[in-house]
Amino acid sequence: MTQQLPEWLKIRVPRPDTIKEVQGMMRAKNLHTVCESARCPNLPECWSKKTATFMILGDTCTRSCGFCAIKVGKGLEVNSEEPEDIARVANDLGLKHIVVTSVARDDLADEGSYQFAETIRALHRANPLAIVEVLTPDFKAKTWCIKNVTDAQPEIYNHNIETVERLHTLVRPQAKYSRTMSVLKTVKELDPRIYTKSGLMLGLGETKEEVIKTLHDLRDIGVDAVTIGQYLRPTMRHLPVVEFIHPDEFKEYEAIGEEMGFAFVASGPFIRSSYNAIEFSKKVMADRLAKLDSTPPPSRSGLTSLPMA
Repeated sequence: MTQQLPEWLKIRVPRPDTIKEVQGMMRAKNLHTVCESARCPNLPECWSKKTATFMILGDTCTRSCGFCAIKVGKGLEVNSEEPEDIARVANDLGLKHIVVTSVARDDLADEGSYQFAETIRALHRANPLAIVEVLTPDFKAKTWCIKNVTDAQPEIYNHNIETVERLHTLVRPQAKYSRTMSVLKTVKELDPRIYTKSGLMLGLGETKEEVIKTLHDLRDIGVDAVTIGQYLRPTMRHLPVVEFIHPDEFKEYEAIGEEMGFAFVASGPFIRSSYNAIEFSKKVMADRLAKLDSTPPPSRSGLTSLPMA
């Protein structure tokens, strides 16, 4: 049975022609976005603003999570040209804050970490001032894989906890709560300069006490930013929504997170890990964004830097 959405979860979808340009750029380079693959409800808004979250290593995941719409199967062949292609599209979009994620690649010896590193480096070669945020799988918490990524020096390292500890077996059967915490803790140990970030989905049956405990656990290992949003069932094959959380409760979690000392908390029904990701940069890296704004946009004919919107 289809669940009826409450009024606060109904959005106005922009006209289709507002997202065609971004879609055309992605298809021209055979690139993938998590926006499409995960059926994100914010896709029309983000693409109409010429923003998107790049998804490397193909569109097929080797894991099967109960909440995720990304297709599952054998991983695609790694495309060595993908990092430079992403840098070119980011250049054409004029991005200041670039988000790169991937499917899980348990089939690869390095879990896909090398491709993350190469993509970060390609983006930084294109513009050393550009802010690069990665949203990685857990890499099975292998320190050397995490180090592959941190050595490339992304400005922000995001890895989502997704749900409270009690629900992990149901929501993320091939992941572990403790493993996610280990990844985020390891990032800070390897390079304390990198901002760490994580995200939670609500509405899967968690309690308020469990949400607050999860926030405490994240803050205790030094996580800098957290996003909290409403879980929405992508298809009838996925986990049902247990509860639609009222916007007032999201605001309450935002206040609680700020009191805990997070540098940035985004909490609301439509919040997703990379939705309006640049808002974090505006808060904690304002000086860097100011430099980006004051840098004259170079020619788009070469891949030397990213022209700013």
